[in-house]
Amino acid sequence: MTDAEKELLDILLAKSIKTGHFILASGKESDLYCDCRVTALDARGANLIGEVGWKKVQEEIFPQFPQAEAIGGMTMGADPISLAVGMYSASAEKPLKVFTVRKEAKDHGRGKRIEGNFAAGQQVIVVDDVITTGGSTLKAIDAIEAEGGKVVAALVLVDRQEGGREAIESRGIPVFPMFTRASIFGDK
Repeated sequence: MTDAEKELLDILLAKSIKTGHFILASGKESDLYCDCRVTALDARGANLIGEVGWKKVQEEIFPQFPQAEAIGGMTMGADPISLAVGMYSASAEKPLKVFTVRKEAKDHGRGKRIEGNFAAGQQVIVVDDVITTGGSTLKAIDAIEAEGGKVVAALVLVDRQEGGREAIESRGIPVFPMFTRASIFGDK
């Protein structure tokens, strides 16, 4: 584990990851709760997410998908992560374009569901803060594909290892987590 990964994990453990008994958005019960927004919206946490995420993109995603050019996911969880990784990529020869996916298309203006630097035909990396069942990531993938984007990979901050990765990968989209339950606790 790099120094940046260790420091980011320390922030996640202090601010975002709780153990106990929780009912999740999916209705499932779990002994693990992850509110990664608290870390992603922390100045130091966001900077570390950018560093760790950009390294993962360069070392693991680009070798397989060198044409990936944009990064984004479902608002709100993915927004600070996508932006942090995009900002960290700014000094690269070809920095990532950043976008966000709305839960629903706007009912005014241009009625867009995807905002920011996105165009049909782009190969994109979808982002999520936490995956459990993979449901919100799959909704973002559906929205991106409906607008003509090609999702080539998923970058997630925390994979809870509760089936979400498998659900996403069953669509032919590999998942690249920065952390997993196992890497956090060594228990699964």
